[in-house]
Amino acid sequence: MQGTVLYGPGDVRFEECPAPKIIKPTDAIIRIVAACVCGSDLWPYRGLQPVAEPTPMGHEYCGIVEEVGSAVRSIGPGQFVIGSFFASDNTCSVCRHGYQSSCRQAEFVGGAQAPLLRVPLADGTLVATPDLPPDDLIPSLLTTSDVLGTGWFAADAANVRPGSTVVVVGDGAVGLLGVLSAKQMGAERIIAMSRHEARQKLARAFGATDIVTERGTEGVARIMDLTDGLGADSVLECVGTQESMMQAIHAARPGGYVGYVGVPHGVTLDGQELFFEHVHLHGGPAPVRRYLPELIGLVWERKIDPGKVFDLTLPLDRVAEGYRAMNERRAIKALLRP
Repeated sequence: MQGTVLYGPGDVRFEECPAPKIIKPTDAIIRIVAACVCGSDLWPYRGLQPVAEPTPMGHEYCGIVEEVGSAVRSIGPGQFVIGSFFASDNTCSVCRHGYQSSCRQAEFVGGAQAPLLRVPLADGTLVATPDLPPDDLIPSLLTTSDVLGTGWFAADAANVRPGSTVVVVGDGAVGLLGVLSAKQMGAERIIAMSRHEARQKLARAFGATDIVTERGTEGVARIMDLTDGLGADSVLECVGTQESMMQAIHAARPGGYVGYVGVPHGVTLDGQELFFEHVHLHGGPAPVRRYLPELIGLVWERKIDPGKVFDLTLPLDRVAEGYRAMNERRAIKALLRP
């Protein structure tokens, strides 16, 4: 088969690759119905994360089960399934506490920007939909695999509660779906920090009540103006830079919460500065599997439409164009269809 391989900065190729096979009895092979380019894929694409060797790309996926290993019991061929970017057994002590992305058997699921994908620990990783979905639901179902689950975790980690004031730092797909998540959790005021008109419009469609275009210290000052000098109850950090992390911490009120899900690059925290901020910090790789049943249900019942973050759809063999469009901020998120 052909699949997506990253060779180095700016060098994405769609080329011949070995087709995945069952390796362990707990594996499943799924035929990809939809995949996409993730914002985190852009870190190695931009050269900000080293690529030691040609690397199969893609970790957001949904599709039809083709084959399962002899030990798989919860899913079978022909079912439409969605899974997390981390395989998990969903039974160990860490998983039972809701942190499946740190499962004691965790294994990264990569290579999804291809027609076929091997998913380890299939029973604990994959969740089937009630039936084969209509085509118009597939983009939204795909978001539950990562970008919506990550935005949801950001809001959950930031302790978003009914009536709260929330700030979202970052207007990429995760930040936009962080806005949607905060709205679903009952936030009364949601302040989206964005400089891009199209993204501002989508943020408002997802529930943002205010837009702040300033960044850094100016952005924090604007947040303080909007909150009578107090700061926000909850702040979602969805970028992963030093500036965005400090912006998030300083935008929270004393005793407030910061949920950070942007993959950190060059982020350092000063202990004394953090000590006197008096904020709660919680984040990391989103435990998407914890939320999959609930999020799939919301999409299936058409209560939310997170698939709106896809503003570019391409055939899988034009995946390099999707990377370029997102890198140049001509697209929020690129959907790939085989």
